[in-house]
Amino acid sequence: MSSFTKNKRLLTNHDFRHVIGIGARAGDRLLVVYASANDTEQARIGISVARTRGSAVVRNRLKRLVREAFRLNLAKIPPGFDYVVLVGSNWPKKINGATCPADAVKKLTLAMITDSLVALAGRSGRRRD
Repeated sequence: MSSFTKNKRLLTNHDFRHVIGIGARAGDRLLVVYASANDTEQARIGISVARTRGSAVVRNRLKRLVREAFRLNLAKIPPGFDYVVLVGSNWPKKINGATCPADAVKKLTLAMITDSLVALAGRSGRRRD
């Protein structure tokens, strides 16, 4: 079982701004991923979910799902990059049958987040800045 230690996370506002400022961007119906090369041989992730995306319960669930998808699929994500993951602005509308963010997050699965994250990290992680 692998853990999610501090050396696999972006921790400071400076790190987030750096990746968003110079990183390659890729997005789909759920997530937007920025990737920027780092000086290590491992992938690191930072997750940001705006208040407009839902209540605290919804935002925390989204962050947990993204974190778990990253942790479980680290072998499929290109190493040597810092990733900042943002939740798309219209994400509840992209979940079939959802009427609000609280309803959408109940229907959102780890598999949906995993598919999105791995595909976007692969697309944005191939480009070296």
